[in-house]
Amino acid sequence: MKKGYLVALLVLVVLIIDQASKFYIKTHFEYNEDVLMFGQNWARLHFVENEGMAFGITFDWLYGKLLLSLFRIVMVAGLVYYIRALIQAKVPTGFVLSVGLITAGALGNIIDSAFYGMIFSSSPYHGGLAEVVPFGQGYGTFLHGKVVDMLYFPMKYFEMPEWLGGGSWLFFSPIFNVADASITSGVLSILLFQRKFFKESYGEVQAVVPPADVSHEVAEASGDGGEEIAGMSNS
Repeated sequence: MKKGYLVALLVLVVLIIDQASKFYIKTHFEYNEDVLMFGQNWARLHFVENEGMAFGITFDWLYGKLLLSLFRIVMVAGLVYYIRALIQAKVPTGFVLSVGLITAGALGNIIDSAFYGMIFSSSPYHGGLAEVVPFGQGYGTFLHGKVVDMLYFPMKYFEMPEWLGGGSWLFFSPIFNVADASITSGVLSILLFQRKFFKESYGEVQAVVPPADVSHEVAEASGDGGEEIAGMSNS
């Protein structure tokens, strides 16, 4: 399968999972509702919304939300152009897919920001479910929707001793979504495996292109025709 189609398929799969999970949580969970996953206290579905960046980071500025939404759109456009350039340059597939994960995650949160305010009613803080409403009659306007988050893994790292006040230290507290996880996975893959990606690519090139001494031996064994081949390789 060509790299372009492979990246497109990856982006599509991430978007489907991301948007399906957000639609379900938005319409079936009350705000701050918390449900254990697989009966584990450290793995939960916890519905919240945020107006900012990944993992609930926000801007305390009047036009911060609009600026963030526009920035996301410009970033995704740049990433799409970058992926196209990577494919044309025959960059290793693993690296291109990592950038694809980042693109898919950014696009998933753009959809929330752009349209959720126009197609959903608000999720009340004190009980009640949101509903899908006629387009344009939701709780917000274009590019002013809230991002739906639901994945919560409050892992307790260790118990504090009584002489330090007792209690537990929470290892991981952000609530995030599939799009955030996709962005993080793409970034971590690049940081952890980029040397392996390009090392494998270099090895493939070495296997395809014979060294100069091999070309010389082939030329000698070929007689007059080999001299012509050697001359062509040196030109």
